[in-house]
Amino acid sequence: MANSLHTCALRVWMLAAALGLAAAPAVARDGTTEVDAELVFAVDISYSMDRVEQQLQREGYVKALTSPEFLNALKSNAFGKVAVSYMQWASYTDQDLLLNWTIIDGPASAKAVADKLAAAPYRRAQRTSISGAIDAGAKLFENNGLKGMRQVIDVSGDGPNNNGRVVTNARDEALEKGITINGLPLVGIREWFSPADIKELDIYYEDCVIGGPEAFSITVRDTKSFVDATRNKLVREIAALPTPSIWPRYASDKIPRVRRAQTREPRISCTIGESLWRGRWGN
Repeated sequence: MANSLHTCALRVWMLAAALGLAAAPAVARDGTTEVDAELVFAVDISYSMDRVEQQLQREGYVKALTSPEFLNALKSNAFGKVAVSYMQWASYTDQDLLLNWTIIDGPASAKAVADKLAAAPYRRAQRTSISGAIDAGAKLFENNGLKGMRQVIDVSGDGPNNNGRVVTNARDEALEKGITINGLPLVGIREWFSPADIKELDIYYEDCVIGGPEAFSITVRDTKSFVDATRNKLVREIAALPTPSIWPRYASDKIPRVRRAQTREPRISCTIGESLWRGRWGN
């Protein structure tokens, strides 16, 4: 029902825009700021993420947020603005908010966000807790003064959950709150393979991490496609009504495929990361 109402609201707005009616107000009756989407960028900084992968993650968002594709998609929406936050994560108790909620409503604000992210220092930390990232990301939506038509947590990383609570428990609780979780798994980018890695990380993200309305995952397997994948992911997340004219690059074989969340039983154990960690280090 909620999805149907959302779709109807979007269609009503687009009809109003076509007829030249007044633009939607920026502030809701309850005093919150209305935006088309609230996006939490949750990026992995565990020790498995080497400097190349960390730079790719950061560069992906920096370039995506200032790209013509993103800015054009932004203008196609009801309010023409999104709110973003950028959070680094490692263990279940280690989340680092590099960027608190910031409104992007055009080229100037997009560049300001991109510049702040580009200038932020890098760091690495122990363990990999996707569940911690989801739980912390979900809390960021609470009492943040925003009213988004969509609430999305973007999770990017190169390994399965191996710390904190089971990832599916965190995912399911977030979905119950109406939050969508999308994924950007990094598979085989670095040369070495650690005991905590899995080759089927793309399947793990599809079956165990992502979920919610229109949830999807885009697997990145090489450095050249990372920026394109990040940009197309953001465009897909904020575009009001997806059409080929908004992101024609999705039709290209050069761009990683968009994968939907799975509704059947997982094809891989959603506790495989914990099992690998216990088998190697015993705790």
